[in-house]
Amino acid sequence: MNFIQALKGKKCIVIGAGVTGKAVYKALKGFEAEPIFFDEKINSQFNIVNELPENVDLAVVSPGWRLDHPIVERLKDLNIAILSEIDFAWEIKKVLAPNQKWIALTGTNGKTTTIQMVDSIFKAAGIKGEVCGNVGSTVIESVCKKPQPDFLALELSSFQIEWSNTANFEAIAILNIAEDHLDWHGSFANYIKAKLKLTKFSKLVIANKSDDQLNLNLKYGDAIWYSLATPAPGELGVVEGLLIDRAFGESAEIATEIATIEDINPPTPHNVSNSLAAAALMLAIGVDPKSIKKGIAGFTPDHHRVERVVEKDQIRWIDDSKATNPHAATASLLSFFNVIWIAGGLAKGANMDLLIKQCAPRIKSAILIGADRELIAQSISKFAPKLDIKRIDKTSDSANLMNDVVQYAKSIAKPGDTVLLAPACASMDQFTSYSERGQLFAAAVRRFA
Repeated sequence: MNFIQALKGKKCIVIGAGVTGKAVYKALKGFEAEPIFFDEKINSQFNIVNELPENVDLAVVSPGWRLDHPIVERLKDLNIAILSEIDFAWEIKKVLAPNQKWIALTGTNGKTTTIQMVDSIFKAAGIKGEVCGNVGSTVIESVCKKPQPDFLALELSSFQIEWSNTANFEAIAILNIAEDHLDWHGSFANYIKAKLKLTKFSKLVIANKSDDQLNLNLKYGDAIWYSLATPAPGELGVVEGLLIDRAFGESAEIATEIATIEDINPPTPHNVSNSLAAAALMLAIGVDPKSIKKGIAGFTPDHHRVERVVEKDQIRWIDDSKATNPHAATASLLSFFNVIWIAGGLAKGANMDLLIKQCAPRIKSAILIGADRELIAQSISKFAPKLDIKRIDKTSDSANLMNDVVQYAKSIAKPGDTVLLAPACASMDQFTSYSERGQLFAAAVRRFA
């Protein structure tokens, strides 16, 4: 009896009634199991309980639920099998698509852009591949899709990795590791451990040589490394504006051109790095360099990712609302000079000191908003005390807040300046999402710039 056959008639509890949980619930119904939602928010639209029912055979947990949550502890005490959505999908995959191969990537920043590059390369190469996880479909939806894709490329968060223990990958890429989600993991050490856990489940590890934490925590011979520097044998890198592979060709002594920096949109340093990671993942599964070049050149990133809103009066207005932590904001700030920096929101336990140390020479003025703006102000006072700071309060709604921000930025901006929304914080204190924050910024820029 295979895994799917064994699900028939089983009482399964789905922890979390969000997007992932609903996809799992639907799959279980399709396999003739008896799923029940558990969630702390009761919704009469669904069969949701907030107490553990009797005689549960299997639990499938959505990402974001802590490992020490009382419901999880109760399941463990009762010896009820617990699977993450990833591991559940893996078991289903072994039955429905045994020849399907999985690759994955993770990192604090750049995951979505990089996985979308992978998708663009899939299409350019004519490969039946699908991206899923934190972007596109859930993993279980992609596994159940007919006809089944030959490859799945998973974008994985630290939450998803923390919960997963059985899924295996042909190759994984780790883009970077910086402070994020410390409120969930409890410490930076735990967060690092969660990210690196993925290396235990892959035939091949691809890692960013420029990232301090990866250098500290991975041995050189344990990964294929990439960076913006000239690549050594066995690495990927950049030479005179060309992305070069010295890891996957017939010989490490032979340098193979993958693409040019001009092929990349936008050609910022961190996006070039993302392109190298996507290229390495594709080379790992046998995609030819010409198809990779075509896929990279045909890729356009989503909104709110170093997106140029307008350039007027020699002033650039850039929306990088997706820069929701210090590491992402640092990458953004280091892409420009004479920056009027708009920052603040929910810091999620992150420290802003290193950001200010690294980026202060690029910042002309800081406009601070949101709940944790004083964390940024404190770091500025320590490491860049002469830097001008303007605090702007939300006096009515979010749209008017951003109007006030943009009008102030306009009043101090000079030709040659870049006004950059790169908040280094999450948005939910004053906006519904980073997307709304970016949209309101862009609307205000078009109105007042």
